[in-house]
Amino acid sequence: MVSSVDRRIIWIFVGAGMTVGGLLPELWGGSALGLASLALGSLGGVAGLWLAVKLTG
Repeated sequence: MVSSVDRRIIWIFVGAGMTVGGLLPELWGGSALGLASLALGSLGGVAGLWLAVKLTG
């Protein structure tokens, strides 16, 4: 069972991963509202979830 503190940390990491992933297309001149931003934001969220579970587990 995941405690409430662990759950908050997981959501913080997911949010940070989604933010960083969503802004990555800006580095090569892409749109922050494009398909690449959506895809990379989703991947960033999954990566943040994975990292948070590894760190708190």
